[in-house]
Formats: sequence, structure tokens, C-alpha cells
Amino acid sequence: MSAAPVSITLPDGSTRSYPAGTTIRQVAESIGKRLGRDAIGGVIDDGRVIDVHTPLPADCRLRIVTVGSQEGLEVLRHSAAHLLATAVVRLYPGTKVTIGPAIETGFYYDFDKEGGFTPDDLARIETAMHELAKADVPFVREEVSRQAAIELFDKMGESYKVQLIEAIPEGETISLYRLGDWVDLCRGPHVPSSKHLKAFRLTHVAGAYWRGDEKNPMLARVYGTAFWQQAELDAHFAMIEAAKARDHRKLGQALDLFSFNPIAPAMPFFHAKGAALYTLLEGMVRGYYRALGFDEVITPQIVDTELFARSGHLANYRENMFFTQVDEREFGVKPMNCPGHTLIFAERKRSYRDLPLRMADFGRLHRYERSGVTAGLTRVRSFCQDDAHIFCREDQVAFEIETQIRMVQEIIGHFGFEMRINFSTRPKQSLGREPGLSDAERAEWDAIWERAERTLEGAIQAAGLDYQINAGDGAFYGPKIDGQVKDAIGRWHQLSTIQLDFGLPKRFDLSYTAQDGSQARPVMVHRAVLGSLERFIGILIEHTAGEFPLWLAPIQVGVVTINDRLLGYGRKVQQAFEQAGLRATIDTRSEKLGAKIRELELHRVPIIAVVGQKEADANTVSLRWRKKGDQGALLLDQAVSDVLMAATVPSPGAPLVRRMAQAWEQNFLPQDP
Repeated sequence: MSAAPVSITLPDGSTRSYPAGTTIRQVAESIGKRLGRDAIGGVIDDGRVIDVHTPLPADCRLRIVTVGSQEGLEVLRHSAAHLLATAVVRLYPGTKVTIGPAIETGFYYDFDKEGGFTPDDLARIETAMHELAKADVPFVREEVSRQAAIELFDKMGESYKVQLIEAIPEGETISLYRLGDWVDLCRGPHVPSSKHLKAFRLTHVAGAYWRGDEKNPMLARVYGTAFWQQAELDAHFAMIEAAKARDHRKLGQALDLFSFNPIAPAMPFFHAKGAALYTLLEGMVRGYYRALGFDEVITPQIVDTELFARSGHLANYRENMFFTQVDEREFGVKPMNCPGHTLIFAERKRSYRDLPLRMADFGRLHRYERSGVTAGLTRVRSFCQDDAHIFCREDQVAFEIETQIRMVQEIIGHFGFEMRINFSTRPKQSLGREPGLSDAERAEWDAIWERAERTLEGAIQAAGLDYQINAGDGAFYGPKIDGQVKDAIGRWHQLSTIQLDFGLPKRFDLSYTAQDGSQARPVMVHRAVLGSLERFIGILIEHTAGEFPLWLAPIQVGVVTINDRLLGYGRKVQQAFEQAGLRATIDTRSEKLGAKIRELELHRVPIIAVVGQKEADANTVSLRWRKKGDQGALLLDQAVSDVLMAATVPSPGAPLVRRMAQAWEQNFLPQDP
């Protein structure tokens, strides 16, 4: 008996029927010759991209991915990793291959090769890759049994591949991809042939432990990147050069913002100017909290691990936590605020009238990051989030999520970032997939996740926002919305997050008294706007090249005098700015005026107040703005007023505040029966 045909729904809403086993390429060719030629894969229901070689699953929605598309870039880079491995095994027989994924900035492949690779080796490998690419070698997919795959790679001496196969769950499809005379264990996707690989470059080599475990062999990780066109590749490396000039680690030291010390690895020390920047960001976010109904709370840094066992962190996050012993009990340093907030909610009985309950927390968090992945402020072990959790009724979820989205958009907009949104679904390691659960318990959790994903995606759609699905990248306790921002030189960074959680309220048995007197379960919304303040500051330094907006500059006004005789009036000018609440300094060194000005310019001080004899006699000051140039002499009071007006800290816009007020008046609080 032949298998049932599959029904494919295309983006225009039309439906087509194809025989079982039909590939993306065959679907594309049936639509049009040009599409069949340009197709490299397709996006199916769950957001996954599958390549033209892969048979379509059961009935699904399908969007064809073509050459040159952004969605296809990951496919291209994954294929470039395989091209790299093919070249390496040809040039260096006996080298063992491990894994080679696409990553955000390109691709890498890990090799077990005695002596590793030199820069000359990289040049030789890259040349071989170009020769293979020009040969137009097809990527050929093949599905095999577990035993056949083990026997094949065992015969090839590829012991790492054998380990990977043995870890694949029973019943899961095992696929191979052949590129010429080389074969690799791989799920795909890949481009149809090597001819699509035209613009790539190998960048560097680093060490990496097999499976990230220091007890395992050290491998040589070869990094590279790839684009559809040479012009895109050239632009990428031009951006890298621009990024070097903006490196927050160098600027952070030059501007005296922060430093690191081996005594506390990957834990930054913020200096006075950096601490000012830090607290100013906190203050701006607190202004939004006051307007949008958040109450700030403080929770302990170290708690008994019983809390994390109940929350699921021990089962799903233990490798990222720090632990200590207290009175012969194991305690954990909190990696997240959410478990502590559930305890506050549970401290007393709650009514439907109490909801939504919005808790904010600037408490410090600690997460263990391996030393190989820490990077300045953008990947640290000790940090603070502008973290909040909203406990609400299920009928309030859509409003709360849309309000948080609007808040995120408004705050991020103050910094001049472009923003895009991803919707991230259930990951493999998540609540409801722990070992030892019964089938009934697993089914209950599956239903919880399905409801959470449906609700969160519905809220995004209700807000009228464009978004991409990021399959399998949700938090272990719930799906999430991720806000990514594009900086001044074109790089994308993950910042904001909004997560919908039906799981923790269930695990902590949280409840409130509903309108009809019954006990109901609240829904929990996790939210961070800037994310980690440390990471945000690192990104902001590079985005602005240290040229912070006036309201955020650690020093807003630098006062300089033409000579030492004018220091008295110079101090009067400094004090006038300070008494108005502005941050001002005065350079009292016996240096020439030009040297003093250059020093302030190097430290990106946005306004320089120049004091000469004319200014002292007339009670004026000459302001030199970095963005607007010399503004001439102004009466001191007028100068202070002008700067104060320009330095206003961003606050919630009227539409956002009005939205909150109207919600309570019109449709938020249920009517009493």
C-alpha cells in the first residue's frame, strides 16, 4: 500500500497535494522553473528550514527559501562548514572531524589534528575550499540505519561521529550528507551544490574541548564566515575593522568606566563614571516602573537549593549555577529572580482584584559561564537585569504583553537602535521533559506548553507586529519574545525579552481567589527591557563609540579656564551646573587651554564650558557642544537652563501612560457579580 499524499499550503493560501516523499526542490519546480532553479530549501510549520534534498513531512505550510535570502544564509554557512571539513580531510589525512554548525557570524568546524592548524594551513585550506566550490559538487542526502551509520564511521576511524550517533535517540532519523568523496553525519540543511559557495573566508583558529567538557580532548576549532556575494563579505570585514575602533573593552578603559581583575574572573569592577552610567540607566527604567504600576522588591542572593529544585533550575540550569555550603545544607547563588518572586506572591492570599501584580527587581545575579566564552561586559558571571515578573489572570495576558512590548519599543528607541522581534518556542530541555515523569504528566505539560505558545504568539499578532519564529529557543519554563537591536555598524544584538510562563505557577502551586470564589492559577510574565545592564552598557558603548546622549553622559559639562586666575569663577560655573542637578567637573591643572579641551574631548564629554576674562566680567560662559559646535557666550543662568532642558531623562510617553489608565477604567477589572 502506498503512503498517503501530503498536502502543502503555500504563502498565498493555496493548497497542493504531492506524493509522499516529495522534496522541496520538486515542489519548487512544480511552481515554476526559475523557482526550482533558485530554491535552496523551505520553511515549514515550526519555523525550521529544511533543504531541497529533504522529503517533506506530513501535511504542512511551506515557504520556499531561495538563493540570496537572509533565511537561507544559515543554510549557506552550514554548507561552508562541510566544505571546510572536506578540504581538511583531503589535505590532512588522519584528521578526525567532530561537529561543524552555522553560527550567528558564520560557521566553525572542530577537528582532532595533532599540532592543530597554523595561519599558513588556513590559507591552504581556503584555497582548497575554493577549488571544491568551483567544481560544482552536489550535496547528496542519504538516510541510513543506526547500525549502518556506526559501521561506516567506525570503518573510517571517525570515533567522534560514532559517539554522536550513539547519543541520537532511538527512532530518530539518521541522515548523512555526501560532498564528493567525503561523507558526514548531519541533519542538514545544505545548499544543493558547492557552486553556491562563492564568498567565504576562514578567520582564525581557537581551542575547544570536545562537547565543552574540560575532561575531554582539546580540539582545533577553525572559524570562518560566508555570504551570498563577495560585496557582502567585504562589507562584513569592513564592519569588523569599524568594530575594533569601537571595542567596548578598550573604550571602557580609555573612558575610565570599568575594569576587570583576575581576582574575580568575568566580574566587572565599575569605576565612578561607569557606576554613574549604570545608575542612570536604572533610574530611567525606574521612571517607567512608577508610571506603569510596578513595585520594586529585593530578594536574597543565596538560598537553599530546595527552591531551585522546585523551580526546575537544578534539573535544567545546574551547570550555569554557583553553589556553596551553609550549615551542612547546599545553597545556590541565584541565577534568576523568578523563583524568589513566586515566594513573595505566595506569602498571602491573593484575589482577582489584586491582579495584575507587577514585581521589579534589580538584584544581582550570578551565572557560571565557561572562561572560553566570557567577553568583556557582554558575557559576564556577575550582572544585574532590569528584571520584572507580572502575575496576572489569563484574560489579562494579552494586554500585559502588548504593554510590555510597547514599553520595550519606547525605551530602546531612546538609544537609536533599530529593533526586530523573534518568537521562540519550546526547547528540548524544558519543564515537562524531565526524566521520571509519567505519560499523563508529560501530556499535561505538553498541553501547558501548547497553550502558552498559542497565547504568546496571539499577543504578538494582536499587537500588529512583524516577527520571525525561532524554533526551540524558548526558556526552559516557557516560550518567549526576543527583541534584537541593530547597532550603528550593522550588528544585531539580543537585548529585551518577554516570556510567558504557565509552568512556575504550577510548580509552586500559586493561586488566587477568582471572581466566583474558586481558586484559579495565575499566569506569570517574565520581562527584561535592557536585559543585563552590563551587556547593554557594552553594546551601547560600541553603538555610540562612547558618545553617550547628554542625559546619560557620566560627565555632562567640563569647565575649563583660560588661566589659573579665573579658577574662582570657573568653580562658580561648575557649582551652578551641579546645583541644577547636572554632572559637571572643572580642570584645575596648570595646562594650556588647548590641552584641557583635548582631554575632555578624548573622554567624550558632551559640553565644554570655556571661561575667559570676558565671561568672568559679564557673568557668562561660552559653551562648546560636541554635536552642535560653539554656541557663543550666554548668561550663566541661561546656559544652565539650556543644558538642563537638553539633558532631560527619557520618561514614558503619553500614549503608554494613557494606555495604563484606560485599561483600569474601561476593561481591566471584572465587574462584581
